[in-house]
Amino acid sequence: MKFTKKQGQYLAFINSYTKIHGQPPAEHDMQMYFRVTPPSVHSMVLTLEKNGLISRTPRQARSINLLIPKKEIPQLD
Repeated sequence: MKFTKKQGQYLAFINSYTKIHGQPPAEHDMQMYFRVTPPSVHSMVLTLEKNGLISRTPRQARSINLLIPKKEIPQLD
């Protein structure tokens, strides 16, 4: 596994949210789900991007794309 448990939960949330809503979550959606501050979510998004787990278009809402195979994404707790 090339990501932490916490990172895996963010990846699982992004995957599930995208599947349900037909578009990736906004950082605000992740903030509300994980009950964390906006800087915490933004830091996690930057970390996931830096580690090559997601891609996104800066300054464009809901532009997160998963870069790992779906089978490697853990279950959402």
